[in-house]
Amino acid sequence: MKRAIGIIGALCAVVLLGACEESPTEPPKPEPEWAYEGQWGKFGLPHGVAVTPPDGNVYVADTRSCCIKYFTPTGSFLGMWGSEGTGNGQFDNPLALAIAANGNVYVADSGNDRVQYFSAGGSFLGKWGSRGSGNGQFNCPYGIAIAPNRNVYVTEDVGCRVQYFTPTGSFLGRWGSKGSGDGQFILPAGADVAPNGNVYVSDYYTDRIQYFTPAGSYLGKWGSSGTGDGQFDFPLDVAVAPNGTVFVPDADNDRIQYFTAAGSFQGKWGKDGEGNGEFETPASVDMSPDGKRVYVADQWNFRIQYFKKRD
Repeated sequence: MKRAIGIIGALCAVVLLGACEESPTEPPKPEPEWAYEGQWGKFGLPHGVAVTPPDGNVYVADTRSCCIKYFTPTGSFLGMWGSEGTGNGQFDNPLALAIAANGNVYVADSGNDRVQYFSAGGSFLGKWGSRGSGNGQFNCPYGIAIAPNRNVYVTEDVGCRVQYFTPTGSFLGRWGSKGSGDGQFILPAGADVAPNGNVYVSDYYTDRIQYFTPAGSYLGKWGSSGTGDGQFDFPLDVAVAPNGTVFVPDADNDRIQYFTAAGSFQGKWGKDGEGNGEFETPASVDMSPDGKRVYVADQWNFRIQYFKKRD
C-alpha cells in the first residue's frame, strides 16, 4: 500500500511541476572479456579437455564412452582410441587428460586406478598405478597435469592427496590428507601447473582453489561456497594460462570464472542453459598455447565450446 501511495504522489508531483524529467537509465553492462566462438559434439559424456602445446589440437576424455577423441582447434575430427576394459589402451571412466610438450597424452584412468600414457596418435606407451594408498597407488585418480619439467601430477578424489611422478611413472613425492585445513583436501579434482611450476588444485567439496610449490608446500587459497564473484559451487577443474591467469569451471553455477595467480577475481561468463555460451555443468577447461582461446567441456550439453579473447 505504501508503495502505491508513493507512486501516486510522484505522479501528482509531476503534474504540479508541469514537467517530467527522464528517468535515469542503467549503464549498459560491459561485454565479457571472453566471447563465444564455436562448439562441437556430441559426446557420450565429455569430462576432460586438454590442448596440445605444439599445435593446439584438442583432446577430449569421453568418460561414458571410455575413449579419447582428438580434433583440430576448431573441432574437425582427427581420431580416437580406447574402449571399456582393463587392458593396455582400455579405460574405465577416464576423467582427465594432460598433454606433455612432446605431444604425449597422459590419462587419469580413474576406474582402473592408474595412469596411462600414449603418443599423440594414441599408441600405447606405458602405465603405472594400482588400487591402494601406498606411494604410486591410487584411490580414484581424478585430475592430471604436466609441469614444465615434464613431471606428472595426479590428484586422488577419494584418496584426498596429490602425488607426482617422472614422465614414465617413477614416484617422486606426495602431499595432502583428508580435511578442510590448509593443504588438506575433501575430494580434490582438477589440477594444473603454472609456468613457474606452482601447482593449483580444485578442491570441489570445499569449494576452493589451493596452490602449492612444485614439492607441495602450501602457498595460498581462495573461494567459498556461493554464487558471488570468487565463490564456487563444485569447481571441478583448474587451468593456468601462459600469462598466469587461472581459469575455473564453476560447475553447479554453470559459469567460468578467472583470477590472478594469487586468486583475485578478474571476470566470469556463462549461465545455465543450452545456448551458445551457456553451460550444463562445465567440467573441464584448457586454453590454446597462445592463451587466446579457451576450451570448455560442457558436460551435460555433451559438447565442447570454445571462446576467444575480445580485442
